[in-house]
Amino acid sequence: MGFLYSIIIGGIAGYLASTFMGSHNSMLVNILLGIFGGLVGGFIAGKLGNDKSNDGLVMNLLISVVGAVILIFIGRLF
Repeated sequence: MGFLYSIIIGGIAGYLASTFMGSHNSMLVNILLGIFGGLVGGFIAGKLGNDKSNDGLVMNLLISVVGAVILIFIGRLF
């Protein structure tokens, strides 16, 4: 269930991040951006003292969106 949850949250987060950044990616790229964004966002949140594992749906989604936005920004630099 956790893997399916991550894919669903990743897809939503990737879509929101690409919409926010004005990037037009495919659904697969959005899902991957959201999943990797969740990892990046979780790492950053952990360094800031927030344990992502105990947060609710909205906080997990927000952290994943922020991570995906960071990934899109870094991707645009190259």
